Amino acid sequence: MKDYYKILGVSKDATEDQLKKAYRHLAMKYHPDRNRDDPKTAEEKFKEVKEAYETLSDPQKRQMVDQGIDPNDAQAGGFGGGGFGGFGGFGGADAFSDIFSSVFGDAFGGGRSAHRQSRQMRGADMQYHLEITLEEAIMGCKKDITYDNYVQCETCKGSGAAESGSLKTCPKCHGTGQIQMSRGFFSTIQECPQCSGRGKIVDKPCSKCHGDGRVRVKQTVTITVPQGIEDGQRMRLTGKGQAPLYGGVPGDLYVLVSVKEHAIFKRHESDLFCEIPISFTTAALGGKVDVPTISGTISLTIPPETQTGKMFRIRGKGVKSVRTGSTGDIIVQVIVETPVKLNSEQKDLLKRFEESLNGGSQPVHSGVKSEDGKAQSSRKNSKDSGDEHSPKQSRFMDLIHKFFDDIKNKGKKE
Repeated sequence: MKDYYKILGVSKDATEDQLKKAYRHLAMKYHPDRNRDDPKTAEEKFKEVKEAYETLSDPQKRQMVDQGIDPNDAQAGGFGGGGFGGFGGFGGADAFSDIFSSVFGDAFGGGRSAHRQSRQMRGADMQYHLEITLEEAIMGCKKDITYDNYVQCETCKGSGAAESGSLKTCPKCHGTGQIQMSRGFFSTIQECPQCSGRGKIVDKPCSKCHGDGRVRVKQTVTITVPQGIEDGQRMRLTGKGQAPLYGGVPGDLYVLVSVKEHAIFKRHESDLFCEIPISFTTAALGGKVDVPTISGTISLTIPPETQTGKMFRIRGKGVKSVRTGSTGDIIVQVIVETPVKLNSEQKDLLKRFEESLNGGSQPVHSGVKSEDGKAQSSRKNSKDSGDEHSPKQSRFMDLIHKFFDDIKNKGKKE
């Protein structure tokens, strides 16, 4: 999959405005009509930049890119509308027409001034970091979040003027919001510096917002966190970002979700992993243990002679995926716990038990010193040696013998 962020030269947390700015810059740089020496290479670069922008400017495709999913794959899934309402694009065609007009001015039916005035100014997007528990992520929840934001001034309704008559047409751009500048062969359109592209200037500023058309407030919104959301996923709240200067359309608020570490479970996609300690007796003879799930505890049967580290899968008891709707599993790894703080009687019982496994001889793991000081095993080769009770230990001791034999034989050859 292409690295669209790298193609545009932006970071992964780039805002819509930053994406659009990078796209405009690169599109003008690689436009074939501005690269007469090598138009073919420029055209390929231009198409690559356009594809990157169109992908990242689509929130659903961007979400897939952030998750390592190729949005061009016909089989790739993505978020539907549930719980993530308000996804919208940036308007790639508008951005392209802006670039075209910036490069060639109005020479090709420009109409950029009319296009600019027909659009409302748009406020900046914002991001909020929300930390939730694993239980909240699995079950879904509602959260009230409070953040500092710029909202439209209610006194002047975003105009910035104390009264309607105090708005005057900008004398520099004559109300168009833009000025045209010629640079040799190229004619460029720029935002009017006097009115900041508004086309109007305020004669008498509003007393509440001081002419900005917006005020800073503490804003609280209630969000619905969908069931099964994963750590690092984002939610988009349309129109909950900053209001622009002098009125217009507010930006969007992106809520970045972070899931706290859990005391029992670790999550991987739709599966939940946990470790459960079991006693030596349960591991040897078998038994039952309680396993926690989302809907309560269930009983897991441990078969006799279970080794530490063995994993069991409990199907359909994991997390319901927000993307696919399917439910994962719970994967349990059992850890055999060695008894601690034993009294004399318990220690004696264990010693006798060990001797019974070895037919009354020394334990299979005991060692003696050879004359040259190297460790050697004293285990027997009969069934009484405990091989049948501890096959892994027996194989390990065989490997030790082979290791020392190899060293000894190598020394003889030399």
